[in-house]
Amino acid sequence: MEQSHVSALQFKHAGLERQIAEELSRPMPDLATIQLLKKRKLRIKEELEHI
Repeated sequence: MEQSHVSALQFKHAGLERQIAEELSRPMPDLATIQLLKKRKLRIKEELEHI
């Protein structure tokens, strides 16, 4: 069970990384969206560190 939770968190983390990269590659990136995505990514990273 714990390994599947870790895998799910890693998958979400990678997805957020892709979304951030996509937003940054746009001609006019939305900084508020990037900030929100980075906060979500940080929360997932912190949760992974506590497992």
